[in-house]
Amino acid sequence: MENVSLKCALDAIDRANRADPNEEVVAGEPLPREYAYSLHMTRWLHELEPDPSGRIQIACRAQHLERWKMPRSDYPEGRKAYYAWRQACGRMHGRRAAEIMADCGYPESECERVEVILTKRELRKDADTQLLEDVACMVFLEKYFAQFYADNAEYDREKWLRIVRRTWGKMSQRAHERALVLSEKLPEHLQALLQEALSGGTD
Repeated sequence: MENVSLKCALDAIDRANRADPNEEVVAGEPLPREYAYSLHMTRWLHELEPDPSGRIQIACRAQHLERWKMPRSDYPEGRKAYYAWRQACGRMHGRRAAEIMADCGYPESECERVEVILTKRELRKDADTQLLEDVACMVFLEKYFAQFYADNAEYDREKWLRIVRRTWGKMSQRAHERALVLSEKLPEHLQALLQEALSGGTD
């Protein structure tokens, strides 16, 4: 029954994310952006955890579930507004994932569990939440860091160091080890940034 419910939930999340009007090119093929993101999340989940539970598979697939419906532009500029937007997104993703799970026959306790994971309220206290954050950080470093850097050329060096240190500080030791291996494939200027940030500790 678990496998049937899991497939039902993952398929429903995929259908929802395929409705994203934005695109990302993956291996030469244009895909709906959040659907592509969910595939990156699933791949890295299995890289970090060879036998993941059903609930963490759902949480990773739903990490950006229908995020285009709550664009960053709906919130003011600034760091405080950015974090308010991120928290609102987490609540939305959790709520939608729980709704999908309920429709697929999951008990209320499991639906609520995934909702808590996606809000990340228990980061560092909860193993599933930490794993979700590790996966998200690996996806960012591999797929989006270089473009994010290029898109924000106005940031000074200190701001970039803070960004890298905050990202690193949210990751577990297991993810740190994988990230250091991954970093060898980053452009040289990003490798240098990472090395400088880590040599100065975390904040």
